[in-house]
Amino acid sequence: MTDFAALLIPDDGGPATDLTLATAGGFRSWLGSAGTRTRSLLAAQGFTAKPDTLAILPGDDPADWSAIAGIEADHGPFALAAAAAALPGGRYRLRTTGDMGAVAFLGWLLAQHRFERYRKAGGDTAPRVLLTGDIGRITAAVRLAEATALVRDLVDTPASDLGPAALADAVIAEGRRCNARVDVITGEALLGANFPAVHAVGRAASQAPRIIDLHWGNADHPRLTLVGKGVTFDSGGLNIKPGGGMALMKKDMGGAAHALALARLVMQADLPVRLRLIVPAVENAIAGNAMRPGDILATRAGKTIEVTNTDAEGRLILADALTLAGEDSPDLIIDFATLTGAARVALGPQLPALFTNDERLAADFAAAAAAAGDPIWRLPLWPGYRDMLKSSVADMVNAPDGGFAGAVTAALFLEAFVGEGQRWAHFDTFAWNPAPRPGRPKGGEALGLRAAWALVQKRFLEKEFPA
Repeated sequence: MTDFAALLIPDDGGPATDLTLATAGGFRSWLGSAGTRTRSLLAAQGFTAKPDTLAILPGDDPADWSAIAGIEADHGPFALAAAAAALPGGRYRLRTTGDMGAVAFLGWLLAQHRFERYRKAGGDTAPRVLLTGDIGRITAAVRLAEATALVRDLVDTPASDLGPAALADAVIAEGRRCNARVDVITGEALLGANFPAVHAVGRAASQAPRIIDLHWGNADHPRLTLVGKGVTFDSGGLNIKPGGGMALMKKDMGGAAHALALARLVMQADLPVRLRLIVPAVENAIAGNAMRPGDILATRAGKTIEVTNTDAEGRLILADALTLAGEDSPDLIIDFATLTGAARVALGPQLPALFTNDERLAADFAAAAAAAGDPIWRLPLWPGYRDMLKSSVADMVNAPDGGFAGAVTAALFLEAFVGEGQRWAHFDTFAWNPAPRPGRPKGGEALGLRAAWALVQKRFLEKEFPA
């Protein structure tokens, strides 16, 4: 993984190239006091401080130069990303054209992250090092960049190298790093341990299904439980996906990647919580013993499910995982899942859908998302659609007919496995950038992670536990 700590360091007063940040309004004021040569050079480059643009300002000799970068007035976490990508390797010191408040470092760091497991490094890989006097923010920025890169790298790894076993190994590695306990239940043992839905979804794959269960922290602290959908590849099962729909299904474990990254942030910060991370890890494959449409599955909760679509498998494994999550009555459950195409149709690839059964929690998430510059959008747990989940032969179906309100009915399905009175939030996230943006290349992406991290810090550090 990229050494982010080497890219953001305390200002030691040594040589560095000035990087001036300018909003459109601040630039006009700054330009009025600049020299004629500077104004001419900027005019020649067509620089007007438009966000994500950069211009070079020569100095008095060939080795003496500086740069100016345009950013939004309401700059977000990726304000420095375009500059970090465009500048040559070296050391840089920030200057501003006015009082624009604290500028996030995240974009500077993530613009330099590359997923290069399967190819040699190409292009200019010389590091761009940013010097800052804001020492107190370095550790937080580096940890957040590392957590985001963890999500990206896991999602970008193909299923040939990231099956259920490797996903369990990734959780175990994070557990070792932070002195957490990780228990893994595998294969036929899932039936004896009462995880029948996880077993049913994953039993047809060459790698056995698993429940991965991490525990960390003081048992006397408030309980935070994270759950992540870990479908390492989704063929659709016997309701097989078309080729186009299967192409990105290595990312169907993106929920698990988000939950693991959030767990890492919690443990690194030593938050005063009793943390639990639960990942049901399966591959939804096709074989003679694959679950079939029309099968009726048992669940850990005792509810029975008629399988109307084997491609709606993520909610089945989450049913067992959410039941387990609620058994020790945590103060908060947050689950992440790449659950429905319907959420993408409604909100597109950049906005994760948030569902929650708690109004105060919804408001807190909205505030946290705004503060973190990590947009989310709440969708309703509309009770009128619960009838869509009714079955004539079981307690419920896993996928209603008709396709209406697919993200909502999927969330309502999950809610049926959340204990009464249990505070719960569900992220239906895409975990993918279909097109590159500054600091966010095409590929795996953390969407909702920063919002959840901001919420968790505020809630548990300030001990906000409303009734």
